[in-house]
Amino acid sequence: MTDAHLRSRGDGDGSKRDLTYPPLPEALVVPVYDNHTHMEIADGGDGALDYREHLGRASSVGVRGVVQVGTDLATSEWSAAIAAREPRVLAAVALHPNEAPSLQEQGLLDEHLAGIDRLAALPRVRAIGETGLDFFRTGEGGRDAQIRSFEEHIRIAKEHDLALTIHDRDAHDAVIEVLDRVGAPEKTVFHCFSGGPELAKTCADRGWYMSFAGTVTFKNAESLREALLVAPRHLIMVETDAPFLTPTPYRGRPNAPYLIPLTLRSMADTIGTDASMLAAQIASNTELVYGAWDAEPVTVDG
Repeated sequence: MTDAHLRSRGDGDGSKRDLTYPPLPEALVVPVYDNHTHMEIADGGDGALDYREHLGRASSVGVRGVVQVGTDLATSEWSAAIAAREPRVLAAVALHPNEAPSLQEQGLLDEHLAGIDRLAALPRVRAIGETGLDFFRTGEGGRDAQIRSFEEHIRIAKEHDLALTIHDRDAHDAVIEVLDRVGAPEKTVFHCFSGGPELAKTCADRGWYMSFAGTVTFKNAESLREALLVAPRHLIMVETDAPFLTPTPYRGRPNAPYLIPLTLRSMADTIGTDASMLAAQIASNTELVYGAWDAEPVTVDG
């Protein structure tokens, strides 16, 4: 995938949204990582940033690196290629659960899963994701394909000794059932954690990581903040899921990795701890899951 293939958000409401990026927040004293971002999605109107601009802004406010996440074969290939040449980027590769039903209908699911398996062998691909289950958009007819795809992603993650990045929307019980039945990889991360304290306790009991996005700053997200209080600090991470889920007070504008400080400071306030102490813990957690960012990049085609 080349820069010419950047995807737009496609909400259908672009005329009603402020597509300007928010201002730079105060820089973090202790640097941290954006555990989950989609820099290939252009969502800033005419001023959309490319990945180099995203990384430059992020570096200026104490965001040391990002995990760039694929959602289909094309964006996974793009993510792996960027990570191969940019030391501030590691890649996660997968087929999003919403992709699985249509790929199965076309007879392409196995072929695309094989492509993800191939990418998983690259040295700067450090996670399989985002994968999981999404019952919000996919009805009963597509669930079997989602589950089969999820199970194959788990197999790939374990085979390559990679972290697993979970997408879980309206499917908490089913996701847990699959992970328990098949066997979760040693490092399993619930991206954009969306459950309450009960799910947080389930994850904590199993040693699964919980990554909090800008949603934890929303006024109506009290259950997320309760979950954050339940989650052990050695199992929490922070992410943007950019360009989505922009934290308060800029909700409705494009998100970007440089806005991580807003979410992290909100998390620190909820927990009742110093932002630098929390950043140090989260940075350590993130490195334990994905390894080092600053290894020498390798050159690959793409």
